[in-house]
Amino acid sequence: SLFDSPVERYLKARQSVQRFTVTQLGKRSSHSEDNRDISFHCRYVVHAYNFFLFPSTLGVTDVEFTLSVSSIQFLSHYGFDYNKFLKDGIPYMNEVQERILSQHLLAGSWKVSSALDRDVLKKAIDEVTCWIAAAEEEETMILQDLSGYQMFEVQLVLRKALQNVWTQPLGDKKVMVKKVSPQHRRLLENSPYDCCQKEFILLSARGFTNLFQTLVKAKKPLVGHNMLLDLMHLHDKFYKPLPESYEEFKRNIHNLFPVLIDTKTVTKSIWKKCPFPRAPNLLEVYAVLCSSNLNSQDPTCPVIALASGCSRYGEKKSPHEAGYDAFLCGSVLLKSAHLLLCRSTDDAVEADPSFSQYLTVLAEYLNKVNFIRGGVSSINFSGEDAPCQHPPLLVVHVRGWPGLNERQIYQEFKALCRFDVRWLSKNQFILLSNKFKHVRRVLQGYKHHPHLRVSVYRHWRHSPRVNCLLQVSGIVALWSLLAFVLGGAPCCSF
Repeated sequence: SLFDSPVERYLKARQSVQRFTVTQLGKRSSHSEDNRDISFHCRYVVHAYNFFLFPSTLGVTDVEFTLSVSSIQFLSHYGFDYNKFLKDGIPYMNEVQERILSQHLLAGSWKVSSALDRDVLKKAIDEVTCWIAAAEEEETMILQDLSGYQMFEVQLVLRKALQNVWTQPLGDKKVMVKKVSPQHRRLLENSPYDCCQKEFILLSARGFTNLFQTLVKAKKPLVGHNMLLDLMHLHDKFYKPLPESYEEFKRNIHNLFPVLIDTKTVTKSIWKKCPFPRAPNLLEVYAVLCSSNLNSQDPTCPVIALASGCSRYGEKKSPHEAGYDAFLCGSVLLKSAHLLLCRSTDDAVEADPSFSQYLTVLAEYLNKVNFIRGGVSSINFSGEDAPCQHPPLLVVHVRGWPGLNERQIYQEFKALCRFDVRWLSKNQFILLSNKFKHVRRVLQGYKHHPHLRVSVYRHWRHSPRVNCLLQVSGIVALWSLLAFVLGGAPCCSF
């Protein structure tokens, strides 16, 4: 809603982020090559990565998340591999989940949450129990067909249940079980190379979170497109559960990523400054900025080349695949920054402009993340949010048409133009648009409507609080006047 403040929007989005999971995450990194012997172009070689993710199932907490039918249909249409997401997704956890897992590992209060894993464990325990009764010390057996965390869980459960066994992973979904003496067992437990030590288990359970923590430590600029929800998911899934406080969320993100660049914010500015056709989505923005007409006019425009392992993104479009979107986003950033650099100087741009020059012209957009249809145009993660300059509010006064609600008012004006609607008071509604022409159109079109009177909202006249205050003030003034008149009447004496 256009009426949403950043706080209101954050709280709405927070509920959504907490219900859903991350299925895929794309990362793009690039480095420039010295290409001046060949041409004036700066050449960037791009490495794009596509990660399938799945919440960690290791530990005592069974994560629940919601599936949206429309989202499933959308992703299926674009070829999303749900089998890879469910079977091979890389685990992840935030700091709170990791702390809980760590505490349970130390206390030995281990629980297996997955019914499938419990069946696998029961089968493994039965096999080992039958074998160990007749086995000699130093004899071994092999457990097979163990996947993912089952490799850890089988070893932890067997070691806790049987004091005369030792386990060791062999790779390829196999675990070796050896019958040992108690003395040998204690020696092995103190070995620094034991794969079931707490640190190794936590490293595996963190999964993709390890890469997230590496990115945080690098303090490199983080680039996204319309990235508010992305930042909220990064915070919630890999750092800490989202706080209730909007300001705390902003502080946390700024501490994690001191430099944010939202290409949606950047390109919105470019569309205002340059005579290009506006593009509604990332793929179309990329197509406009890479058009031959645009690039042929500038010999210094950066050339973006995919590394050998990522060539399929150059051969075929893969919209809404995270790695491909990351590639598009980085490319849009470079192309946009180059356009801004060209407009910032009257002279021709020098050959092979550096990325630091691009960052300089992007300075006014740093840490400003696009805010869709709301009370501000962008969220400023390094300062105060600047209010958005909307057209004036309109107030609709309903006469002779009882029982109208917000939805019906919205439908009434929908045919003419788009407004967001809020109930103001009995028989009154507020309309808000982001286009001045819509305000003019409604004021003109509803001049003589028999039931709806539309006018520009005036706070002193239409605000329920102001009206209430005026009424109370009027009553107090009236009583004061009466008290003065009655109390000040002259007394008669005889």
